[in-house]
Amino acid sequence: MSKKTKGFLFNFIGFAIIFFGVRYLVGTYTNLEGYWIPITAFVVGTILAPKFQTVQTKDGEKLFMKWLFIKGFQEIK
Repeated sequence: MSKKTKGFLFNFIGFAIIFFGVRYLVGTYTNLEGYWIPITAFVVGTILAPKFQTVQTKDGEKLFMKWLFIKGFQEIK
């Protein structure tokens, strides 16, 4: 599997986990109704999910992650 595909899957999985968790919590513990629940979960998921990106370097393709709770970039092996 290529690094770009791994980056895409990691982005999707990270967002999905946070989205469904926040959607459940917002639906259970707030008074929001209708479309406001998934919209709120989408915004929170977009902000809190880690971002993965593939970069072409002189050593080949490398996969990096940036997250709100970690300072700087981390290389994913």
